[in-house]
Amino acid sequence: MRVTMIGSGYVGLVSGACFADFGHEVTCVDLDQAKIDGLKRGVMPIFEPGLDDLVARNVEAGRLTFTTELAPAVKDAAVVFIAVGTPSRRGDGHADLTYVYEAARQIGQAVNGYTVIVDKSTVPVGTGDEVDRILREANPSADVSVASNPEFLREGSAIGDFKRPDRIVVGVEDDRAKDVMEELYRPLYLNVAPLVFTGRRTAELIKYAANAFLATKITFINEIADLCEKVGANVQEVARGIGLDNRIGSKFLHAGPGFGGSCFPKDTRALVRTGRDYGAPIKIVEMVEEVNEARKLAMAERIIAASGGDVSGKRIAVLGLAFKPNTDDMREAPSLAIVPALEKAGATVAAFDPEAMEQAKPLLPNVVYAEDAYSAIKDADALVILTEWDQFRALDLARVKSTLKSPVVVDLRNVYRPDDMAQRGFTYSGIGAAG
Repeated sequence: MRVTMIGSGYVGLVSGACFADFGHEVTCVDLDQAKIDGLKRGVMPIFEPGLDDLVARNVEAGRLTFTTELAPAVKDAAVVFIAVGTPSRRGDGHADLTYVYEAARQIGQAVNGYTVIVDKSTVPVGTGDEVDRILREANPSADVSVASNPEFLREGSAIGDFKRPDRIVVGVEDDRAKDVMEELYRPLYLNVAPLVFTGRRTAELIKYAANAFLATKITFINEIADLCEKVGANVQEVARGIGLDNRIGSKFLHAGPGFGGSCFPKDTRALVRTGRDYGAPIKIVEMVEEVNEARKLAMAERIIAASGGDVSGKRIAVLGLAFKPNTDDMREAPSLAIVPALEKAGATVAAFDPEAMEQAKPLLPNVVYAEDAYSAIKDADALVILTEWDQFRALDLARVKSTLKSPVVVDLRNVYRPDDMAQRGFTYSGIGAAG
C-alpha cells in the first residue's frame, strides 16, 4: 500500500518508518529542507532508541523515502496521514491547527483517485469535520474520506509502542475508509492488536481523554507524596499498594517533579478549553493543569531548602534536563521551570544530560553544560537528580561524595534509597517520604 506521511517530526517519522517496516511503500514529507536532507543521509532529527537503524533498513530496502514535495507524494497514495505539529495556541491554550488545515488544503489540491486522509496529529473534537470541508473546498471533485487515527506513542519506547500497541483507534464515517484502514493495519491486526473502530469525533476525544487521565494519575500521586511527607508515610509503598489493584494499575504512579513533554501539558490545556467551549467544564483536568505548574516551582523551593535555605553564590549540579529519559525532548520539561528559579535565587547551575543538552542550550543559556555527570557534580554545593536516565541510577556514590563540596543530594525521581544514602553520609532528600 502506498502511504504518505505529511510531517516528519516525532510522530510522522516513527509512524512512517514502522509502516515501511511492515512492507508498505512510505513517503515522508516535510517543508524543512535541512531535515529532509539530513534524513536522506541517515541523520535523525530526534533521538529515539532504534530509530536510526529502522530508518536505514527501510531506506535501503526502497520502502521509505523523504521529500519536500507534497503534491507528487500525495498523487498516488492510498492513505495520506497528517502528522504535523499542533502546539498550544499562544494566549488561550487551544491547539493551533494552522499546520493541519494548510496540509489539508494542499492535499485536496493534489489527490488523485480515492484516498483516505487521516488525522494522526492530536487534534480537538471536530477537527476532522473541518479537514473534510477544506479538502472539498480545495477540490470539489475529490474522492476522499477523512479518518482519525490518534497516536499513543511514548517517547523513548515509540517503536515498540507502534509495533505492539495496546489498541489501534480509528475513527471513520464510511465503510470504504474502514476497509482501507483495516488493510493498512493488517500486520498488527493479525497479531491480535485490538483495532477499535469508532466515529471520527469519538476517536479524537479518546486521545485527549487518555492523556488527561494519565496526567491526572501523575498529579494525584504527586499530591499523595506531599501528604506522605507530612504524615510519615512512604509514597513508593503507597503507589505499590494501590497499583496492585488492577482497577488502578501501577503505571504513572511515580511521584516526581511534575509532568512535561510534547503531549500531556498541551493536551490537558486543549481538553480544558474544549470543555469550556462546549459548556461542559472538566474541573478535574483544570486542577491537574494548575497543580502541575505549581509543582515544578515547588521543586525549586525544595532544592533551596535542602541547600540550607539559600543558594545565592552556590553551585547546583543537575543531572537530567529532558522531560523523561531516552529522549532529547525539552518541551515543557520540569527543568525549564526549576533551573531558572534556582538561577533567580542566585545559584549557578551545572548540568549534564546524555542527549538533550543541544536542545537545552538555547532554552537555558546560563547553565554550565558539563561533559559528563561527574564534571557537573565537581565542587557543587548540592546534587539534583531531575531525570532518571539509567546511567544516573548507578553512580559511584563514593566518588560523588568526595567530588561534592557538600554531600547534599536532592533526588526528585527517588532513584536511590534514603537509608542507604544516609549510611553513606549524604544529606538526602527524596520525594514522598518523611525525614
